[in-house]
Amino acid sequence: MKPRDRVQLALDHKEPDRCPMQISFTPEFADRLRATMEIQGHKVHNPHGGGNTYELERALGEDLLLTSVGWANSYYMDDKAYVDEWGVGWDVQAYETPYGIGHYTEIARHPLADDAAISGYRPPDPNRPELYIDAAQVVTNFKDAYWIVGVTVTTILETAWALRGLEQMLLDMALDPDVANHLLDIPYRYHLAAAKKLVELGVDMIWTGDDIGAQNEMMISPRMWRRYLKPRMETFISELKAINPDIKIAYHSDGNIMRIIPELIEIGVDVLNPIQPASMDPAQLKREFGDKLCFWGSIDEQYTLPFGSTADVEIEVQQRLKTIGRDGGLILAPTHHVQLDTPLKNFWAMVNTVTNTSYSALG
Repeated sequence: MKPRDRVQLALDHKEPDRCPMQISFTPEFADRLRATMEIQGHKVHNPHGGGNTYELERALGEDLLLTSVGWANSYYMDDKAYVDEWGVGWDVQAYETPYGIGHYTEIARHPLADDAAISGYRPPDPNRPELYIDAAQVVTNFKDAYWIVGVTVTTILETAWALRGLEQMLLDMALDPDVANHLLDIPYRYHLAAAKKLVELGVDMIWTGDDIGAQNEMMISPRMWRRYLKPRMETFISELKAINPDIKIAYHSDGNIMRIIPELIEIGVDVLNPIQPASMDPAQLKREFGDKLCFWGSIDEQYTLPFGSTADVEIEVQQRLKTIGRDGGLILAPTHHVQLDTPLKNFWAMVNTVTNTSYSALG
């Protein structure tokens, strides 16, 4: 079965030959994989799929290929401090693992932290043709075989708080709605323009969303979400589906967002990502929303993949296939980019359990 047919069946709430799989990795873990698999890559690996060559994804048997346009591509741009095209300043922080030194990129400077900077700010232009060269190439080269995902995550709130600073952005939302709306509109308009272009180019799904969930509860209240993000996201989705009624919309938020899931369904979200099992019970989500919603993720990146045993990984994958994956509706994936601290034996336990387990064998 072709990967794109496998994904289509799953999103139609049917069981394909096996569960579709998607995995992204930090650049350093991608380097470990290349060395192990003897694959010669020539670009820094972007976990969101901006400018990748896709040798790793195809060699692993993944079913979805990602192509990204937007602020999320600003992560992992360099191994030293840099400023991205939005004016956001980044520092690079090293961390130690048993497998070498990794690096995180962390926001260090917010260009709109000062009120005086807001009125004169000009964001990047989302209509530059060069932004879409990679996406057009991926659609041309791979759409016959793979499910192509256009990525515009960090769609509204995350980019706005990168520009303004998280604490000040939340204060603006509570105390100064005019400023908050102006700031939120900057990334909203950019990513909507990008998503429309990606849909026109022929991607199968748009991956959108913002981190609004903490480990056990929402980071902002449902009331704040309804005031600032729901109307924008509803328009975002409706404008994309006006271009292509068959386009699928995936919504990303880490953490526990249980309280707004019915409203995400209401505004047209088809797929929820990443389903952190430490925050929301995947089996419960399937019971409550599985007739209206599909799921993407669910393999624990906080404990199981980096710190569990291979048996733990295999058991968790099998459990997901038998619960949230029953009757289709699941794209199995880790809940975050695979980090450098993940043992390769655990990574391969995940991959091999997915690719070697047919739905017919689950009983």
